[in-house]
Amino acid sequence: MKPKVLGCVGVVLVLALFASVVLNVALVAGRSMAGFTLDHHTPVLRAAPFEAEQLVEAKRVTTRDRIVQLDITGVIVGEAAGGGSMVEEIKRALNQAVEDPRVKAIVLRIDSPGGEVTASDTLYAAVKEAAAKKKVVAYLDSVAASGGYYLACGAERIVAHPTGISGSIGVIMSGFGVQGLMEKAGVENRTFKSGAMKDAGAMSRAMTDAERGLFQDLVMKNYERFVGIVSAARGIPVEELKSGLADGRVFLGEAAVAGRLADETGYLEAAYAAARTLAGLTDAEVVRYTRTPNWRDLLGLFAKSGGRSAGGEAVRLQIDVPGLSPSLMRPGRCYFLWTGSAD
Repeated sequence: MKPKVLGCVGVVLVLALFASVVLNVALVAGRSMAGFTLDHHTPVLRAAPFEAEQLVEAKRVTTRDRIVQLDITGVIVGEAAGGGSMVEEIKRALNQAVEDPRVKAIVLRIDSPGGEVTASDTLYAAVKEAAAKKKVVAYLDSVAASGGYYLACGAERIVAHPTGISGSIGVIMSGFGVQGLMEKAGVENRTFKSGAMKDAGAMSRAMTDAERGLFQDLVMKNYERFVGIVSAARGIPVEELKSGLADGRVFLGEAAVAGRLADETGYLEAAYAAARTLAGLTDAEVVRYTRTPNWRDLLGLFAKSGGRSAGGEAVRLQIDVPGLSPSLMRPGRCYFLWTGSAD
C-alpha cells in the first residue's frame, strides 16, 4: 500500500478515535447530570429550564398530576465549587414546579449536614414561598442537620428516615490562631488598619476580648433567628427549644418525632404518600427534572476538572480537625453546619 494511502487511513482512524472519545464523554456527562441532584462537589448547570422529567416511582397512574422530587445534597453553599449558584438552581427548580399546573406537590429529599447561614436562609425562604402555593413535604434522609433542617422548616410536613440524623439546631463559626507558630519561626506580623476591629479575628495575633464578644454576638443573633424559625414552623415554644432540643444535638428519626421536630418516620415512599394526602391526590407520578447537557456544559466540566491545576493555582493548606473544622468551612463565616461528620 502506498505511503499516501496509509497516511489517509491514519488520519481517518485518529478522527474516528477522537469522535468516539467525545461521544463517550457526552454519555458519561449525560448520566451524571440525570436527575436534579445538587451538591457542592458537582458543577452546577446554568440557565435554561429543566426540559424533561425523569420518572422516579414506578406506578401505574391515570392522571397527568405530578409530584416533583428535588434532591438537596451536600454542604449548602451560595456558590458551588467550580462556579454556578447552588441556591439559584434550587430556587429555579422550585419556581418551575410551582408554575406547572400539573405539579400538585413537591418532595424535598434532604441529605445535607447544613452549610452557610445566608444560603440556608435563602433556601428556607424559597421553600416557604413554594409551600404557600403548592404542598411541600420535606424528607430527612441520612443527614438533614443544621442548615439542612433549617430549610426543611419551610415545608408543610416533615418525614424523617428512621436511622437518619437531623436536628443540630445551632450556629458555628471557627478559625485558627498561629501566633505562637509565627513567633517560633521568626515571622513578624505587620498590619496597618483604620480601626480596632478592621482585622478582627486575624490568625496572626491573639484575639481580644472585644473581638470574642463581637463574634459571639454574631453567632447568637443567627442562633436566635434559627430557633425562632423552628419554633414558628413546629409549634414548639422558644424556651423549650433552648432547654435542650436546640443545643446543637442531633436526633435519630423516632427521637425527632418525639421532640416534634418531625411529623413521622418512614422511607421516601412515605414522603410521597404524605404529599399525595396533602394535595388530595389518589394518583400521581413522581418525577425529577432533568436537562440534557450541551457543549457549553461539557467544556465547563473539562475546565473545572483540569484547568485550575494546569493554570498554576496556588497551593492551599487544608487542616482538618475531626469534629471541629470541616474542610469546606471558611474562617470568619457563620454556618448552620453539623460538624460531626461533614466530609
